[in-house]
Amino acid sequence: MKYCHIFDFFIVKNFLQALVYYIVLPFIYLLAIVPFPLLYFLSDGVYILLYHVLRYRRKIVRQNLTNSFPEKQQKEIGEIERRFYRYFCDLFLETFKTLTISKDNMVRHCKFEPETLSIFNQLAAENQSFMVVMGHFGNWEWGGNTFSICCKHQLYVIYHPLSNKYFNGLVYRMRTRFGTRLIPMKDTLREMLKNRNELNATAFIADQSPLPDRAYWMNFMNQDTPVFLGIEKIALKIRYPIVYITIRRVKRGYYSVFAEKIELTLGLQETGTITEIHTRRLEADIRSQPENWLWTHRRWKHERPQF
Repeated sequence: MKYCHIFDFFIVKNFLQALVYYIVLPFIYLLAIVPFPLLYFLSDGVYILLYHVLRYRRKIVRQNLTNSFPEKQQKEIGEIERRFYRYFCDLFLETFKTLTISKDNMVRHCKFEPETLSIFNQLAAENQSFMVVMGHFGNWEWGGNTFSICCKHQLYVIYHPLSNKYFNGLVYRMRTRFGTRLIPMKDTLREMLKNRNELNATAFIADQSPLPDRAYWMNFMNQDTPVFLGIEKIALKIRYPIVYITIRRVKRGYYSVFAEKIELTLGLQETGTITEIHTRRLEADIRSQPENWLWTHRRWKHERPQF
């Protein structure tokens, strides 16, 4: 009888997930086909709803900003907060455009700077695979699309599959439309080793929250912060260079992508050195455009373990 109840639960759960998905799907495709001016008009409406009516995660965002910028007055914090929510709503709707946007439009809206393309072309000429490290800054989804359109390397992106298999399938189609391939996080090292004979780039989003007892702890944005060491460990194990990516918002709907190569010299062998380097790069990006980072994320939910 117990197993029957469990089976029934999963049937109901699957039905509800499918129901929500197929109700929402036509609206998602409607957003994907509307022209950009109308998309941003709709985004302004979503901003009012999210920020002023629903007040979505406003306490979390305000606390994160206040702790990260103790030198700023609350008036300035409030202004960054409002700009962030406008960017956040734009980012949410921009992501759906991936379903229908052309290659030419994608490259026009998310442009790789000449110096960035030069780094990737040089690595390709050397037949050298590499790892991409970036944060939830700018429009990381569009950055991956442009890479797959413009660059010679096969791009793999490390990701967390969604619990709703229907929406997970939609996100998968969006992210792979221009040739990008996805690797579930749990299979990262195994898949990278399997792909070693292929010219590829593997992209990691580095500003997520690892388990506190497995993390490297450092001061980031004026707070004690756990950071993933896995990127560093994999790079040293398979001897891939690391390229740090910045996706800077130029104006509404337009981004520029900048790259910086991090060489794995002997001086970077000490644990935490590479992690410190790419995390400091991200911190500099955030300070330059604080409204364009994902402040709704519960980045500081863990405390450092006391051993």
